[in-house]
Amino acid sequence: MPNAPYLDASVRWKLKSGAIAFREPRTAEVAAQLLDCGLVTEVVQIIGAGKEADVFLARDGPRWVVAKSYRLYRTSNRSHGAVKADGMGHLASREFELLGYAWAHRAPVPEPLAREENAFTMEFIGGSEGPAPQLRRTTLEEPEEFARALLVGVEDLAHAGIVHTDLSPFNVLVDGGRPVIIDLGKGLRVDRLGSSPWIRLNEARTALLHGLEMLRRYFARYGVPFETADATAGILRDLDRFGVGSDGE
Repeated sequence: MPNAPYLDASVRWKLKSGAIAFREPRTAEVAAQLLDCGLVTEVVQIIGAGKEADVFLARDGPRWVVAKSYRLYRTSNRSHGAVKADGMGHLASREFELLGYAWAHRAPVPEPLAREENAFTMEFIGGSEGPAPQLRRTTLEEPEEFARALLVGVEDLAHAGIVHTDLSPFNVLVDGGRPVIIDLGKGLRVDRLGSSPWIRLNEARTALLHGLEMLRRYFARYGVPFETADATAGILRDLDRFGVGSDGE
């Protein structure tokens, strides 16, 4: 194994004991793991498969929930070695944490519920007919009102110090006419000092311009204007808590 000399003792033990395998669990095995770890009491069906995770409709007692399980090996950025298992657990933990911050600031995201290793559960967005559809699969009855609400949602995320780095009609659900933003796994936490505030603001600007442009193209089909540059500048001013920017420019 190429990275064996760099693995810590706990990972080497897992390899030796067989606690880590190199075969991606099948869907039925993932469902069984969700049950075994107590995250859910019933797995109903798989409802989505992203680049790095599978999403299931499930129950936790009488409550409908959504369970998201990060894949251990079968991902779009597959890496070699056994550290993948712990790495995907970190991604699940990070997305769960970002959802918590966003939810606490009343941003339009699913409520996070519980997490174990590389999987977590969150609020089910939908109704008796099934999960709420993605924006890209929906014909809006009030597109201008929805666009305004979605932009407010992006601003609410910013108030929580979070910028979505993959904002698009794929990652917005339409729930009874209201937007719900999903897939915060690679969200940018701008209000933390993991790197220079100036660098974080520039990363945020790039992500916002890209995401808002994707949404502008979507709403253009309805003839609804969707601000990008002005909205980005306003959000960046809110995020610039250390005064390192210059009016979002």
